[in-house]
Amino acid sequence: MLVGVPKEIKNHEYRVGLTPSSVREYVAAGHEVIVQAGAGEGIGATDAHYESAGAGIVDTAGEVFARAGMIVKVKEPQPDEWCQLSEDQILFTYLHLAPDPEQARGLIASGCAAIAYETVTDHAGGLPLLAPMSEVAGRLALEAAGSALRAVTGGRGLLLGGVPGVPAARVVVLGGGVVGTHAARMAVGLGAEVTILDRSLPRLRQLDELFGGRVRTLFSTLQAVEDEIVGADVVIGAVLVPGASAPRLVTRAMLGSMKARAVLVDVAIDQGGCFETSHATTHADPTYEVGGVIHYCVANMPGAVPVTSSHALNNATLPFGLALAHGGLGAVEADPRLRAGLNVRQGRIVNDAVAQSLQFT
Repeated sequence: MLVGVPKEIKNHEYRVGLTPSSVREYVAAGHEVIVQAGAGEGIGATDAHYESAGAGIVDTAGEVFARAGMIVKVKEPQPDEWCQLSEDQILFTYLHLAPDPEQARGLIASGCAAIAYETVTDHAGGLPLLAPMSEVAGRLALEAAGSALRAVTGGRGLLLGGVPGVPAARVVVLGGGVVGTHAARMAVGLGAEVTILDRSLPRLRQLDELFGGRVRTLFSTLQAVEDEIVGADVVIGAVLVPGASAPRLVTRAMLGSMKARAVLVDVAIDQGGCFETSHATTHADPTYEVGGVIHYCVANMPGAVPVTSSHALNNATLPFGLALAHGGLGAVEADPRLRAGLNVRQGRIVNDAVAQSLQFT
């Protein structure tokens, strides 16, 4: 199959769908790869690196979309991209369609088969292509919170870990999955006081053992969330319902009970956000204030560290991408893990969770 890699065009997105190392694997497996000129600049991969790996370099994204049978990206296609897709193409990328009906309609109109990294599963029902970026985002969430807490950026003027004689910041993590665990690990490492809320008792037991009592674990109820955010300096929103819109755990009314200039970091913003007052921001303008509370809601957080993120993502996506390049949609039919990733096909939303969130019939 001819596989195409366009340069990412979302605001401050520096990752790339295929690294030169991955291109070499595709070429070794008998596939042809074309890469838009400059696509790898954000990770220090030059066109010469891609050519050495066996790729052909083309000048424009238009040529990639016109020629390739499969398009491999990182972020969801933008309007200028989805209008170039066609019914004989496979799109393999993050989609996050649940909060994005405009993109959904664009993909439906294109007729392409769109496979979302975030809903591809493993044999245990996990999300192997979401996990590496969740690890990165969880760790970045604490860096973002630390920056937003500083007085020079409008925050409370707190150091996350405090110093001897001065209390550390109180960090509340909503959700004990991959994002929440990595956010908590960073917070604990910095010396913050950490509480994790989750609705899975088995997961709370695992977290208690993992952190050896260094974090508080609480079963997540409406009351527990309300009680915990009152004293929080930082709240990390890390909840996930695969494919669906994130549940709104912190309402606008709750902001009035929080400390002035406390920080909310909504890592679930790609799925619509888990705070009622969230709306997507960019790395260029990452925060805003509602009700005296600082909101950080960057929709492509891992894009800030594209070298780490691109290689981690490629490590996870490579076997699935090779299977698609070899078998096309036949690979989707043969593999339940890829079937779970199929969100759009022949002008229809075919993932139930996505369809329900979009309320498309």
